Amino acid sequence: MTHSDVGTGLDPGHPEARPDRAKGLTGAEVAERVARGEVNDVPVRSSRSLPEIVRANVFTRFNAIIGVLWLIMLCVAPIQDSLFGFVILANTAIGIIQEWRAKQTLDSLAVIGEARPTVRRDGAAVQVATAEIVLGDLIETGPGDKIVVDGTCAEADGLEIDESLLTGEADPVVKRPGDPVMSGSFVVAGGGAFTATKVGREAYAAQLAEEASRFTLVHSELRSGISTILKYVQWMMIPTAIGLVISQLVVKEHGFKDSVARTVGGIVPMVPEGLVLLTSVAFAIGVIRLGRQQCLVQELPAIEGLARVDTVCLDKTGTLTEGGMDVAEVRPLGGAGESRVRDVLGALGASDPRPNASLQAVIDAHPQPAGWRCTQALPFSSARKYSGAAFRESDGSESAWLLGAPDVLLPDGDPALGGIEELNERGLRVLLLARAATGLEDPQAAQGAEPAALVVLEQRLRPDAADTLRYFAEQDVRAKVVSGDNAVSVGAVAAKLGLPGAEHTVDARALPTDRSEMADALDAGAVFGRVTPQQKRDMVGALQSHGHTVAMTGDGVNDVLALKDADIGVSMGSGSEATRAVAQIVLLNNSFATLPSVVAEGRRVIGNITRVATLFLVKTVYSVILALLVVCCQVEYPFLPRHLTLLSTLTIGVPAFFLALAPNKERAKPHFVKRVMRYAVPGGAVAGIATFAMYMIARHVYAGAGALDAETSSATLTLFLISMWVLAIVARPYTWWRVALVAAMGLAFLLVLAVPWLQDFFALKLVGTAMPWTAVGVAAVAAVVLELLWKWVGRRFPD
Repeated sequence: MTHSDVGTGLDPGHPEARPDRAKGLTGAEVAERVARGEVNDVPVRSSRSLPEIVRANVFTRFNAIIGVLWLIMLCVAPIQDSLFGFVILANTAIGIIQEWRAKQTLDSLAVIGEARPTVRRDGAAVQVATAEIVLGDLIETGPGDKIVVDGTCAEADGLEIDESLLTGEADPVVKRPGDPVMSGSFVVAGGGAFTATKVGREAYAAQLAEEASRFTLVHSELRSGISTILKYVQWMMIPTAIGLVISQLVVKEHGFKDSVARTVGGIVPMVPEGLVLLTSVAFAIGVIRLGRQQCLVQELPAIEGLARVDTVCLDKTGTLTEGGMDVAEVRPLGGAGESRVRDVLGALGASDPRPNASLQAVIDAHPQPAGWRCTQALPFSSARKYSGAAFRESDGSESAWLLGAPDVLLPDGDPALGGIEELNERGLRVLLLARAATGLEDPQAAQGAEPAALVVLEQRLRPDAADTLRYFAEQDVRAKVVSGDNAVSVGAVAAKLGLPGAEHTVDARALPTDRSEMADALDAGAVFGRVTPQQKRDMVGALQSHGHTVAMTGDGVNDVLALKDADIGVSMGSGSEATRAVAQIVLLNNSFATLPSVVAEGRRVIGNITRVATLFLVKTVYSVILALLVVCCQVEYPFLPRHLTLLSTLTIGVPAFFLALAPNKERAKPHFVKRVMRYAVPGGAVAGIATFAMYMIARHVYAGAGALDAETSSATLTLFLISMWVLAIVARPYTWWRVALVAAMGLAFLLVLAVPWLQDFFALKLVGTAMPWTAVGVAAVAAVVLELLWKWVGRRFPD
């Protein structure tokens, strides 16, 4: 085939076209197209590149501010007053290293989870990477496969493609040879093959796919909340810093360089730069931890989102049960012979080249009979809930058969449905084999079907499902089982696994269509059967309309629309390519038991960042208040940068790192900014006012040479003790290591006060006994006020 023949729409049934289309390209033709650049070479990245990581961590607004101040300090003050700059360098390096590690983890996992389409080359079906597809390749498709490039349908066997992710149209489109297929759509029923006509960036959904699969720090409440806080801090910082600079130059009693140093000492602590870094590090470590458990997080905020989830919708098949099933029993009906039933089941199994789990169990139990030839096939569709095939039997007669849900194939009250309820109550899955009264092309093929046998299937429960459901119940996350199977059968499976409310099952066909009424029914129930793919999507929307944060798990194509609409979509690694493409989290090990780890990781990150954000913002608030009081009273700023570097390290930096990585099972709550600022503002105000009061008291006591150092030391002691009390409050509830952490920080400060060379290095020396003990008293009063104030705030502004 020449290049001009590719994608011309030549009828696949044409005798000149069929041999080439059936065999696919030859190795020489593939090499020729690769040489011409006709390859599907869309660069899909799972993470930011190393230069982007470095740029994002180094070139920030606050790094620029700190960097300028650091250079100034290196010129006018001793090295100990420039320590804050080295801390920023260390923090930035940590951020780069952690995100680089996260990138490597994500990249390796993305390769594991990457789909490999099947193409025909030299007459053989081979799997290749998506990026290795060339123009003109013949690509085979089956249920759950995503169409990876644009093309023209070459073969179709009941092929139905869902293009809703591209067009918004929910109904599957039946494809016949010659019809176009678009990248980004996926197969919901049947199978076939198509010829690639557009590859690489020319494909319809290439840019969308590249953007969707790229590792980005997209919107999240946590990140947007921190950005909001930083925006307000910046606006407060600018006028305060200008006033501080002017006032310190006016009152420079101890020389220009000392005044500049104290000015910088007042500006630096206003910047909560560590909060941004700590958030990135916490997310990156979360990704690495989950990666070790074979959990691919395709978007970082998915960790945060799952931490906020209060409702998990679970698809039974592949989630609560393993993919495989076994035929437990075959019950002939209506006088049908057992031998003939076995032959029909064997022929039905052989008619589908891509059997689902139910049909695979039939194939395993019943071999294909000799002499039967399939003349027409109707692949299984989750919307129809049955499959079928027409045969020319060994004796030359013709017949058409259906295999699917008994309550769909037969009308209510049919005698054949009599024993099914008891089987469903035992958690067994029941299929009905029926002879069709009309041709399979008839949309009403199920009407008038003559029942021939019941096929009883036994499902394999996942051994870890019960523990996982128990975890969700303990964590106050409601689990809803949403399945296309019979409601009673699904309820029996859920009951075996200990799901609360499993005894009250609901047939989704009886659910109201009104969104509000549906939400009420979903709130009341726990197990829903006979759910159609569109209903799954509607159920997610209904739950969200009642304020629920919804996670949806699934592995089949019938789950795609619901996964896409859910707040968090979770796909199994062995699931269809379509589900993996739209899910934010992919469980590569196919273990439902990994979900608790994801929830726990999200809660740890969000809960701990909320906790330590208070520490950072208390420092920002007291720094602004101290600067304003200094400007108003026209006195020298009480601290040098070295003092605040020491305080920040012992009361914020080191403790925050450990607290941010600690276990935390509390569900993430909304309104991050409000929840943090309600404690940070009063806490910072108390610390700033008390410290300045102690500074002014010391100014009236000390005089002569060394007075400013003595005043600074008293103020530093006061601020340290108050900051330690804030840390002690934030560290609650206490565990042995939290107590040890707070105690270690206190001992480190005592070490600085006790060792002479550390005293000199940090310019800290307590003079006399009256002022140091006064500082302790002021700090004690401030601690009592803090306790009372924070308790009042907690009652006045509850979560």
